[in-house]
Amino acid sequence: RNFSLQREGHITEVCFQEFILLGFSTFGKLQVLLYGPFLVLYLLALLGNILIIAMVLADAHLHTPMYFFLGNFALLDILVTITVVPKMLSDLLVSTKTISFTSCMVQFYFYFSFGSTTSLILADMALDRFVAICHPLRYSTLMSWTVCFSLAGTAWAAPFLAMVPTVLSLIQISFCHNNIINHFFCDNAPLLQLACSDTSLLEFWDFILSLAFVLSSFLITLISYAYIVTTVLHIPSASGRQKAFSTCSSHLTLVFIGFGSTIFVYVQPGKAHSVETNKFVVLVTNILTPVLNPLIFTFRNETVKAVIWRQMQKLKNLKNSK
Repeated sequence: RNFSLQREGHITEVCFQEFILLGFSTFGKLQVLLYGPFLVLYLLALLGNILIIAMVLADAHLHTPMYFFLGNFALLDILVTITVVPKMLSDLLVSTKTISFTSCMVQFYFYFSFGSTTSLILADMALDRFVAICHPLRYSTLMSWTVCFSLAGTAWAAPFLAMVPTVLSLIQISFCHNNIINHFFCDNAPLLQLACSDTSLLEFWDFILSLAFVLSSFLITLISYAYIVTTVLHIPSASGRQKAFSTCSSHLTLVFIGFGSTIFVYVQPGKAHSVETNKFVVLVTNILTPVLNPLIFTFRNETVKAVIWRQMQKLKNLKNSK
């Protein structure tokens, strides 16, 4: 792979096969102290989301569209995390943090594909709650398993197809000055900062994808919940209103956390925020949010808490029978 090195007005082609990730180099030797806390959070994220998936698969009470989408969401949390965090953790223990050009492009492709799919799945979850609360008598028809699989399939397929032109264009870009990425993974903005060729078209395409997958999903979610709130406020009994809102509170929390950080970093024309600011927000999104999501659904969802209690009782009875 070649990049252009500019010196005294002349451009010299230099061959390279890898990028250098700065990561948390500003911490110097102290960055090794980050390894322990980050590793614990990484393992908690994997464990929590694996438990969510296991519960959805194992308990018949959770074989519904809402928990089908939740299972997809938990799987995406795992996939996004393992795309970035293992490399980040290993780099904390070494002085030279390199990633091959091919690995960088692969990481870029899967990170943004999984991330875009997550936004679409959140929108699918909002549509499910909209139909359940606003059209309960037609729920089984409107949210049949055929519809659910179609929505989920589109959410997975569309970003993976749309990201192909982005990666192919990125491969053709000439990089100059150096091959140092000011991030802990191959993020979009730090990569484009190394380019010496015109990237305006690629940046515009990235912005269009952000609008198509992230902002549109957020708008669908907002519109769905506007109808949901209007419908719930017309429920005569206070207990009925509370029950309806309780089924949506967990999802709303995920929406604000997920869309808030994503829109802040990626739904922007050009480079609206500093790389250091984006680095911090992405760190929270990839380390802390996947840990919080299973906890949100555990402590704020009565159905999930009931399933956990039943499973604990089964294990207790099984232990006593021995």
